[in-house]
Amino acid sequence: MATKLVATTSVTIDADPAAVWGALTDPATVSQAFFGADVTTDWQPGSPIRFDGDWEGREFHDHGEILDAEPGQYLRFTHFSPLSGLPDEPDNYHVVTFDLVPVGDETTVTITQTNAGSEEEVRHSEKMWGDVLAVLKDSVRRSDA
Repeated sequence: MATKLVATTSVTIDADPAAVWGALTDPATVSQAFFGADVTTDWQPGSPIRFDGDWEGREFHDHGEILDAEPGQYLRFTHFSPLSGLPDEPDNYHVVTFDLVPVGDETTVTITQTNAGSEEEVRHSEKMWGDVLAVLKDSVRRSDA
């Protein structure tokens, strides 16, 4: 079996962790950040999370489970996309973690995604998560205005 890789991306947001958490768990912000997908969950450990939408003209129904969540600190969930072409088995799930770390009056948000199958997938994931963080940062900025 090939070694699985990790994708990591970070951004610093001019807001405290509570404000960032509020945006991260707000249905409208999450939908926008996740490329227009309807994201359904209650953010509680053990609960399902679903991502339903359209990606580059292809309908998708991704899913996973909230593994752990501490408001204002971190969110961790599994993620599987049938569009990957892989079987829906635990070995093919990513674990996605959002870490929120206060730095003065700001918050550094780092997203880590495990189980990438190639360097190309790492680059793709890091770009995608960077786009997610840009929307999150913009959303927090707008809510402060």
